[in-house]
Amino acid sequence: MPVLSDNIRGALLMMGAMCAYTLNDAFMKSLADEIPLFQAIFIRGLGAILFLTFMCKVLGQLRFAFPARDWGLVILRTAGEIGGTYCFLTALFNMPIANVSAILQVLPLSVALAAALFLREPLGWRRLSAIAVGFCGVLLIIQPGGADFSAYSLYALGAVVCVTVRDITVRRMSRNVPSVFVALVAAIGVTGLGAVGSLFVEWQLITTLSGLQMAGATGFLIFGYIASVSAMRFGEIGFVAPFRYTSLLVALVLGVLVFAEWPNTLALAGGAIVVATGLFTLYREAKLQIRNRMVPDRIR
Repeated sequence: MPVLSDNIRGALLMMGAMCAYTLNDAFMKSLADEIPLFQAIFIRGLGAILFLTFMCKVLGQLRFAFPARDWGLVILRTAGEIGGTYCFLTALFNMPIANVSAILQVLPLSVALAAALFLREPLGWRRLSAIAVGFCGVLLIIQPGGADFSAYSLYALGAVVCVTVRDITVRRMSRNVPSVFVALVAAIGVTGLGAVGSLFVEWQLITTLSGLQMAGATGFLIFGYIASVSAMRFGEIGFVAPFRYTSLLVALVLGVLVFAEWPNTLALAGGAIVVATGLFTLYREAKLQIRNRMVPDRIR
């Protein structure tokens, strides 16, 4: 039996993570007609908190002695997570799952642009051009002014902004801050959002079906987290990261089979453009990292 390389194992884990995250989205979307948004966020969050607390204890990451600067970054990242969750789920509850997923695929482009603007990371003309083309692809998905335009697309864009803030903040944290602990704090923040928001909505009775859907969402969310972290530990980021786009394919299939949704031609074309430019951006970043690692050797 052939032995899988670390890169192949990482790619398979990343594909599994993206499938799990998208299935979580599908379960949450299926709850839209039964459970209010904030109630769903709160109940799912309780499961995530229990799991992440257990993981922190097992890994010895339940530590609080960090510098004030790191705590500030943890809080800022949590704010991004809260905003991203609210905007994403609001869009998901009211739009085709494939359209929302396609808009979120612009994240590698928005993170690269934000890193250049705020962290002074290098951004050549090739990647800058890819980012511009990618955002044109987003416009094709959203179709402002068109008959298929949905105001909830703006919530999906808001999720992109919030998640970009979240991911950029992580790059500024010191390595002493455990990743699972950061995720736990974020889960507490998101669950707090659900708790506060649910005070102003009428709670609905959890039926057998909605309970199973909620359990499915929580289970796939937890599996997705484990698989995505493991993927980055096994394989090289430049090889593994492009497999994130598996989520768009899964979202298209689930949209058709579960929700009877199919994006129009312009949205599909926009999604293809976003994926192509995102892959190109990841490729250029990988080449830049290889070049930077080789420079010290030349100097010596």
